[in-house]
Formats: sequence, structure tokens, C-alpha cells
Amino acid sequence: MSEQHPFDWSSTPAAVWRRHRSGLRAVRRLDPVQWGSLTGIDRQQQALARNTERFLAGEPSNNVLLWGARGTGKSSLIKALLNRYQDQGLRIIEVDKDDLVNLPEIVDDICDLPFRFVIFCDDLSFDVGESGYKALKSVLEGSLELPPENVRVYATSNRRHLMPEFMSDNLKGHTQDSEIHPAEAIEEQVSLADRFGLQLSFYAFSQEVYLQAVDALFPKVADREHLRREAIRFATQKGVRNGRTAQQFYRQFAGDENLG
Repeated sequence: MSEQHPFDWSSTPAAVWRRHRSGLRAVRRLDPVQWGSLTGIDRQQQALARNTERFLAGEPSNNVLLWGARGTGKSSLIKALLNRYQDQGLRIIEVDKDDLVNLPEIVDDICDLPFRFVIFCDDLSFDVGESGYKALKSVLEGSLELPPENVRVYATSNRRHLMPEFMSDNLKGHTQDSEIHPAEAIEEQVSLADRFGLQLSFYAFSQEVYLQAVDALFPKVADREHLRREAIRFATQKGVRNGRTAQQFYRQFAGDENLG
């Protein structure tokens, strides 16, 4: 890959893998989301920052799984992470789930470079019969060859175990001498997520956290009561309160004179 498509990482903070060209394409327009603009996820931010700083310093660090409710800031946190640490040598490569089979080749091309790479897999999950997770496993923990020290995997998912869980799987488990032995299907489901040493959970926003996110997006609005009332009405119409809803409310009403 690298011989056919030379890539200048010194001036490129992020890239995406493109299947049709079997190579990387530089991200031309980075999302400008800033670390300090994210609200309601302080605990997750602190844990992710500490792990990333250890990674950048060459200290022991973990692969990370950010899982939980949709629209709660999982992907935004990764984007803000790049904006915060790119000057310290952090680089991010986004790889779609369907392209994980190419992951070993991608890692081979970056393992000797003087940068620290996060492989970013957004909205990661696997259905029954999919095998792409096998390539991911080898990068997470290695096989005969240890995984490279300058590569970590950060993934987001709505599923805690990344794979579907069925009631029938639990029925296949058994007990022996009072010990519980899970079925093989459950072991397979859990084994992939277990390879992420740091797992951060995200939950649906309370109304107060949602309104804090709205307040941060509209710092110049004087009539806070009216702003919040409209934000609650907007969220009620959508049927969900989260960071994404707050952003959508901002896009629709930013600069609206009726908000004061």
C-alpha cells in the first residue's frame, strides 16, 4: 500500500481507508469540535485523556471501547481527541467495519513510523456469521507477532459486547458442580469486547444535562428560560434527549431572533 500511495503523516493528522483504491485518503476537513465544548461526559473524557496521554508518552495504555446510547458524544469525543493531541504526534485512521479485513496491512505500513496511531472504528458491531472481527482481534492482542506499540484501537458502539446476544444463547449454558459454564456463543460474544482494556459507558442524557449542552451552544442568548423551553419542545418532538439533539437544535435555531 505505502509504495503505491506515499503518505505524508507529518502534515496529515487523519486519514480514512478507501476500499476502492485500497489505500488511505487524507481527511481534508477535520471536524472542529473542541474538547472543552463537550458536556455531560466529564468522567469519560478524563479516562480517555489519561489513556491517550499514556499512549503518547510511550507508557502502557489500552485499546478503548466507547459504548452506549446513541447521540451521547462517543464519536465527538474521538474527534475532539484528535484536535487536542495532534500537535503531540497523535494520528487517527478511520476504518469502516467492512474493511477490517485490511487492518493487518494498514498496521504493517504504520508500525515503524514515528507517530502514535489510533485506529478509529465508528459504530462498530457484528452480526451472526460475520468474520471481520477476527482481523480486529489480531490487531488488539496480536497473534504470533505482538501488536505494535504505536497503534491502539478506539471503537464506538451501541452494543456493549459488539455482537448480537440472544436469549437462546443463555439456554445453552450449563452448570457443573455448582459452577456456571456459559455457552460457546456467549464466550465468543464477550471475548471480543474483553480485548478492549478500557471500556467507557455512555447513557442517555437527563433533561438537565441536555439543557447544559444547549446552554453551551447558545452562550449569547439572554432569555435562558425561553431558550430552554424551546430546546425541551424540540427534544420532545424528536423523542430523545442527547448531545446530537442539542446540536440539531443549534443548527436549526442559531441566529434566530425569536430566541433573543
